[in-house]
Amino acid sequence: MTMPAAQAVSADNAATRSRTHHWAAPTSGEYGGHRSGLEVLRLMLEGRIPQPSIGSTLGFRLVDATPGHVAFEGEPGEHLLNPMGAVHGGFLAALLDSALGGAVMAALPADRAYTEAPAAPSPDPTAGAGTPDRSSAASARSVGQEWRQLEERQALQDHRHGRRPG
Repeated sequence: MTMPAAQAVSADNAATRSRTHHWAAPTSGEYGGHRSGLEVLRLMLEGRIPQPSIGSTLGFRLVDATPGHVAFEGEPGEHLLNPMGAVHGGFLAALLDSALGGAVMAALPADRAYTEAPAAPSPDPTAGAGTPDRSSAASARSVGQEWRQLEERQALQDHRHGRRPG
């Protein structure tokens, strides 16, 4: 999914764009244990319960849920471009993560649930970093890591640079 390369814009003629999205917050018990995962997904498709808010944020939605198959569809736009002018891999990763998680959910009976790490929203700032591992003319690979707290990030930086705490 490659979009046309972004063109340089001077500060004098920069066009400002905005994007608004809306979502419905789930009510307590909406996804409760009295329904199977497939039932919940089908209720989302029917519009009887809201789809996950990440879809509204990034521009994708659940489009199919049958036993053994769950599909999401996305609408990439210029708000999702990386510095190279292509759709950011994070959009694709979130779309795939939703499909994979949905497939697990569709297989669950009414008395079971699943979660992904982290299991709950954290009030702590989250950061991530990548380190180039190797590259060639055709491809590159990097190693990434996420930190749940900025203190962990600082501790890792200190460790990498031979600094001791205290």
